[in-house]
Amino acid sequence: MDIQKTMMEKAQAAKAASHKMAILSSSVKNDALMEMANALEKRAELVLEANAADLEEARGKGLKRSYLDRLMLNEARIQQMAEGLRQTAALPDPIAQGDYSTVRPNGLEIRRVRVPIGVIGILYEARPNVTADATALCLKSGNAVILRGGSEAIRSNTAIASLLSKAAVKMGIPEGAVQFVDFPNREAVDAMTHMRGLLDVIIPRGGAGLIQHIVTNSTVPVIETGTGVCHTFVDETADFDMAIKIAVNAKTSHPSVCNAMETLLVHEAIAPEFLPKLSWAMGEKHVEMRGDERARE
Repeated sequence: MDIQKTMMEKAQAAKAASHKMAILSSSVKNDALMEMANALEKRAELVLEANAADLEEARGKGLKRSYLDRLMLNEARIQQMAEGLRQTAALPDPIAQGDYSTVRPNGLEIRRVRVPIGVIGILYEARPNVTADATALCLKSGNAVILRGGSEAIRSNTAIASLLSKAAVKMGIPEGAVQFVDFPNREAVDAMTHMRGLLDVIIPRGGAGLIQHIVTNSTVPVIETGTGVCHTFVDETADFDMAIKIAVNAKTSHPSVCNAMETLLVHEAIAPEFLPKLSWAMGEKHVEMRGDERARE
């Protein structure tokens, strides 16, 4: 396979589609997102079969448990992906919305209006749900997208991207607006990072090594994301019940992901009262999670 040629074809198709995406109506985009959610639910078995093959190979490589958890899909996680698509459809359309205006002394009116970026390249690692999340946000904002996930999730991502693309086109999204790089070779990443003029921005999402490689080598503009060390701060005026729910959710809902809470800061004025209550809540959640884990076994 000529990877450079294939990547160029994908980028050119995405660029052509981006011009049509920029003028799509909100209703077309929202209908597409809803159909994409339906497709995920209806064909969940296809995605789970692909994911099972990815997991088997990952276990054979001896990958650590936290990595396998990020990779693993089940019916509940697919349902969450579908719900995320529907929630994105329900958001206000950001395109053509003004967020600033002023009139100069000579009567000239200056306005700032949101417009699509064009073609967004997204590089990520072992979480297949990113395929659905990233696609949804790009389409909602009128952009075409080229997705390149980690090699360990290649089957899962290919299945998800195929379902989403077909459902989107069915509802009026232009062909080529959703592109997935379905081969794991690192050469594809290097090709993406040097497609200035076709890709308008690249967003690397993953570990520090991936992000640094892209930032250092890309000739395409890069939006650099963080690598974790997420903080939660509980002020002395906080509502205890709300703060406890937030802290428990931030740490336990999906502990292995990069945006899970790693540092909790509590104002010294409330720490003696707040921390024991939080500790108890965390203990209760741990018991619940262990029960769920034994049930799955």
